[in-house]
Amino acid sequence: MKIAVVAINKNGRKIAGSIKRGFGQTEVSCFNPSPGGLKDLVAGIFNKDKFEGIIFIMATGIAARMIAPRLKDKYRDPAVVVVDDFSRYAISLLSGHEGGANNLAIQIANILDAEPVITTATEALKDTIIGIGCRKGIKKEVVVSGIKMALKKAKSSLKRVRCLVTIDLKAKEKGLCEASQALRIPLRIISRMRIKHYQGAYTKSEFVLKKIGIEGVCEPCALLAGKRAHLVVPKLKINGVTVAIAREN
Repeated sequence: MKIAVVAINKNGRKIAGSIKRGFGQTEVSCFNPSPGGLKDLVAGIFNKDKFEGIIFIMATGIAARMIAPRLKDKYRDPAVVVVDDFSRYAISLLSGHEGGANNLAIQIANILDAEPVITTATEALKDTIIGIGCRKGIKKEVVVSGIKMALKKAKSSLKRVRCLVTIDLKAKEKGLCEASQALRIPLRIISRMRIKHYQGAYTKSEFVLKKIGIEGVCEPCALLAGKRAHLVVPKLKINGVTVAIAREN
């Protein structure tokens, strides 16, 4: 996926740099238009043949006005994500499903430790979040099996799952990433710092604290990724994987 990142101020340019570094091998081009040059820039880059994804670091209203005259349809428009100037939110604005903006928003949120904002009905109706911890080198099949066992215990199904969630330390754990891809459920990342400051109730472990500096993984991850979420399946230990399921009210 070729991605364009557009920033219009100093802070936005810093965020653009973080996004570019976070995507690693993905082709990311950063643009910093001069005052008054945003309209012409968007006219030149708003083309799926040039960029499959465009990230605007600015107010949503500005981005919406810039792209409005160029919209065709959800199959031909690039994915558009908007990030605010303080990198609190990554908003899927356009082509959420067909263009991949929903997944792009989650990727950006993971890089920036931001909150992904996704409003497409299919995702909005999913109320189940799965928190996951695992040992290093875990196999995809073990992760998938653990998830399915936990869902069976919750009397739920994969269709209700909005996202899998783990900590930053496991963001590139191969088996976990492969399980996410195999199940076609996005993987969200929660920073250990957020868990350290989390005041909610969850199962705490001295062993985990000594190993990675926080008192738990799967339960706080599941709870933090939801809105007014509560645990329906507390921490389960399954062959090197820990799984917890939270559901939103």
